[in-house]
Amino acid sequence: MKPVHIFLAVCVMAAWGVNFVIIRVGLDNFPAILLSTLRFGLAGLPLIFIWKTRPAPLLWIVTIALSLGIFKFSLLFIGMDLGAGAGLSSLTLQMQAFFTVLLAFFLLNERPSRRQLGGMMLAFIGLGFILYDQGGEQSAFIGIAFVIMAAFFWALSNLAMKKAQSRNPLHLIVWVSAFSSPVLFIISWVYEGETAIQNAFDNLNLNGVGSVFYLAFVATLAGFGIWAHLLKTYDAGKVAPFSLLVPLFGMSSAAILLGEEISLFALIAAGFIITGLYFNTVPSRPRSQRKTLPC
Repeated sequence: MKPVHIFLAVCVMAAWGVNFVIIRVGLDNFPAILLSTLRFGLAGLPLIFIWKTRPAPLLWIVTIALSLGIFKFSLLFIGMDLGAGAGLSSLTLQMQAFFTVLLAFFLLNERPSRRQLGGMMLAFIGLGFILYDQGGEQSAFIGIAFVIMAAFFWALSNLAMKKAQSRNPLHLIVWVSAFSSPVLFIISWVYEGETAIQNAFDNLNLNGVGSVFYLAFVATLAGFGIWAHLLKTYDAGKVAPFSLLVPLFGMSSAAILLGEEISLFALIAAGFIITGLYFNTVPSRPRSQRKTLPC
């Protein structure tokens, strides 16, 4: 991968790591699926009147809207609502990297290299350290099962974005968001109820508004727009492992903004994950090319 694309990928992971803190703020002000409805509504509905032409075949737009906008986020938020903790959910959701590599192999014939497999093993060892460190956190089995399903649908959307081959990934995200929002609102109305929705708007404050704006413009438009561009440019199995950085940024932002401590196990995990990402993103060079550049 080009250095600029590695930098962009890391920036997206940072935004998505902080995203879990912002989601926590948002959930203090809105029911879970309503928050997701507002996120995609603000990201998609205004801009779709500017970008009126379809950015990709309708089949892929609907597939991405279903897998990413509707299933992934509905399952994630419902899982957290059922008892899966925010920290453990952010880790469990990273199973999407594993699912993406598997789906890319079976559906796109993208065979991972030994170097990539080794990097993935190191990264998952790092995740194991984080899970061990967070082992005292209680979460419902059913809630975690929902988060695992959310990870699977995120992986499916990764491949759908690649197959869509949209020339303008941001254009694609706008259409996906616009398709997702009305369906999510119906789910919110049925699952969360009219009273909860009305109470959220009656008690609207700056924290709630700010969280929706961050989720819509930073996490959705900027984040997924860059993510889609990277998936269009590189093999899915090479891009997906960057998501393993999300728990690290989530933990550090929680430490800074929420006062949570970062343990020794978390630091060890960071070493494994960053090393794993190096093996996944930096190709090995032939011996004849391993020369020191002149000053």
